[in-house]
Amino acid sequence: MYPTLPHLLPGDFPAVERRRLTTLQVNLGYRCNQSCVHCHVNAGPRRREMMDAETLALIPEVLAARGIEVLDLTGGAPELHPGFRRLVREATALGVHVIDRCNLTILFEPGQEDLAEFLAAHGVEVVASLPCYLEENVERQRGRGTFAKSIAALRRLNRLGYGRPDSGLVLNLVYNPQEAVLPPPQAELEAAYRKALGERFGIVFNRLLTLTNMPIQRFGSMLISQGRFEAYLALLKRHFVAANRERLMCRELLSADWRGRLYDCDFNQQLGLAATGPRHLRDLLKTDPAGQPVRVADHCYGCTAGQGSSCDGALA
Repeated sequence: MYPTLPHLLPGDFPAVERRRLTTLQVNLGYRCNQSCVHCHVNAGPRRREMMDAETLALIPEVLAARGIEVLDLTGGAPELHPGFRRLVREATALGVHVIDRCNLTILFEPGQEDLAEFLAAHGVEVVASLPCYLEENVERQRGRGTFAKSIAALRRLNRLGYGRPDSGLVLNLVYNPQEAVLPPPQAELEAAYRKALGERFGIVFNRLLTLTNMPIQRFGSMLISQGRFEAYLALLKRHFVAANRERLMCRELLSADWRGRLYDCDFNQQLGLAATGPRHLRDLLKTDPAGQPVRVADHCYGCTAGQGSSCDGALA
């Protein structure tokens, strides 16, 4: 795989300063039941990196010490971590809102038969990756058979109340472009998803989140191999919107990897760009990261191009 960081540094992205920490995003490990083309963490079934019990135990302590409002769990497939459910229980007991970045097909893996019911019982928000509402496009990114499983998983979540008005169970879907282009307008695409999924499968959801593909790791390496990396980066820079910089997720979020090391975002984590303030989860027990500068490079243009992009979807 081609390294992407040399193509992103030195960069000219403007400086960003951190505000109050409200969200802790934790990557529990890179093991996944899928290997998606656009995956910026190179997750897959053969990955063995997984957070150890000592580091996992720090998370509820950090949530309490810093008064963090949201715990955002990701991977790989975070549900494959043996401590996933205990962590969810401990975080929700603290009154913290928990988000599960779910690939949907995980609901049908051995040992996960009651996962949907567990998530619903604890009021966990499900952010589910569904890169398109067309079977051909989904399976091109995620592999044969993934579309049917994803639809079955969404129906199961709907039966439990997810995505339905007044249930309190939030189900958001995530879209990534198929090619090296910016996502279409989020509101328009959300309407298309609602129509297609509703009419064909009776599926409902709360919001569609459109994410820009970052020129790093697996996707960035593919662009380099095809000789399209510089053109894609130029596209992101041409569509830079200064107002989006004020709404960047890294201003109020820290990302922890499976070893507990801290980064300003999940993308910096994959590039090895450590946070400038606290460097490990244990440091957050005593140190407030507010006011620290955010590590930036040219991949940050992916979050500010056009309508903007964050873990919560479009910024504009």
